[in-house]
Amino acid sequence: MILVDAVVMAAGEGRRLRPLTGRWAKPVLPIDGRPVLATLLRELAAVGPKTVWLVTGHLAEQVERLAGDGSAFGLRVRTVRQPEPVGSADAVRRALEAGATAPLLVVAADTVFAAGDLERARAAWEASGAQGGLGVRPLPPEELGERTRVRVEDGRLAAFGEESRDEDGAVVTGAPLWFLDPSLAARVPAVPGPPYELASAFGAALAAGEAVAALSLGPTRDLTRPADLVARNFPYLSGEGP
Repeated sequence: MILVDAVVMAAGEGRRLRPLTGRWAKPVLPIDGRPVLATLLRELAAVGPKTVWLVTGHLAEQVERLAGDGSAFGLRVRTVRQPEPVGSADAVRRALEAGATAPLLVVAADTVFAAGDLERARAAWEASGAQGGLGVRPLPPEELGERTRVRVEDGRLAAFGEESRDEDGAVVTGAPLWFLDPSLAARVPAVPGPPYELASAFGAALAAGEAVAALSLGPTRDLTRPADLVARNFPYLSGEGP
């Protein structure tokens, strides 16, 4: 199975980052001094999708200006608007209607992955032969927040909303990284809602006996609250650095 396209979801309002996101779209805010979206697009270039479909909404012009046509990142970028941020499945549906072709990689534009993790996840998913793939990461209890817990068995996703732990006792959670083969992508338009979430399509696939690979990731970073902007860009001020 060869990856065809990627969908980057960049339409959210970033409400917990207000007032910052009243003026700046979340994907253009920096981690390590670079816009999160720019870091993500460079990592996607190593994965090699034919086209990256950038789904925008809140302060769309900022996001679209940063990405451009993708040539600065070694990519071909096309833009799709999502008027209301009503869920990940709705974002993917709009990309599919605009011409995106499965197999698909779907990722959120507000997360920085460890270098090389996107390419390693793609290779692991293709080798698994599973219809779907979900990035998973262990988190300590103090970092769980509202993140989705998942149960993993023998390298496969068994259930959403149920808890499993790694060998160190950390809780396994889903990351904003999905892979969909054509059969799983075909489930997306039928997802109930709002909100319309990819978890519903993946849950339906599991109920039908289809396989979803659990793709282990290294540490991920994002911006959740305004103080995170200091912690992710000036670690020596927040006490996180040396």
